[in-house]
Amino acid sequence: MSIKIVVLAKQVPDTRNVGPEAMTPEGTINRSALPAVYNPEDLNALEMALCAKELLPGSTITVVTMGPPRAEEVVREAIYRGADEGFVLSDRRFAGADTLATSYAISCAIRRLGHVDLVFGGRQAIDGDTAQVGPQVAEKMGIPQITYAEELLSVSEKSICVKRRLANGTEVVEAPLPTLVTVCGSAPRPRFRHAHRLLQHRHLEVPVWTADDVDPDFDRLGLSGSPTKVKKVDNVVLTQKDNIRVENTQEALNNLMSNLVTNHIIG
Repeated sequence: MSIKIVVLAKQVPDTRNVGPEAMTPEGTINRSALPAVYNPEDLNALEMALCAKELLPGSTITVVTMGPPRAEEVVREAIYRGADEGFVLSDRRFAGADTLATSYAISCAIRRLGHVDLVFGGRQAIDGDTAQVGPQVAEKMGIPQITYAEELLSVSEKSICVKRRLANGTEVVEAPLPTLVTVCGSAPRPRFRHAHRLLQHRHLEVPVWTADDVDPDFDRLGLSGSPTKVKKVDNVVLTQKDNIRVENTQEALNNLMSNLVTNHIIG
């Protein structure tokens, strides 16, 4: 028994180092101004895909990422950890895409791969925090989706069963294949690189697919296919204004909490 798995990955700006130069005048991210990292929850998604592959020997994992040419680094990183292959969607015509245009381009690329049984992706990316791309890809492919997956319980050639994280607990969901699963950060941590695979693939040339390779409707790509427009970005810097010394008594703590709520600092 074996299945064909796709993992969606994204190289994102390190949001721990965001400054005024992080945005362009058009309201898009200035990726050249920030260091790039592998989106954390996409690594959780890769780990779940690798677990599915281990449960079904002979299965294959293809990593798909969209971005500038340097995004090939996340494909290599995934292969070092156990993925079989991958490619980068890179074309100036993809630039400036919002979640709608991004999910459309990715769905076109997956269709080119032929029949796919499982698609894994992170719950959301740390540069946008929308959690929209995975579900939108599923909708465009016309397949079921399971979001906020936390643990892979079982998988076969016909179905997948996962535990998903909810606000007040968990639930177990089973879906027929093909399906798309988004994975949250509470899922098992990703495994480390395999030294042998790193040595074997460190000079791997990662294929690049352009817009022409995925046969899209070009009006649905990039800025022209993106109804979401960022009008303004404010760089907010929090500074300390006052110091309050609070006695270690219950009454003093209660008064502090009351003042914080009254001034809309918390609550």
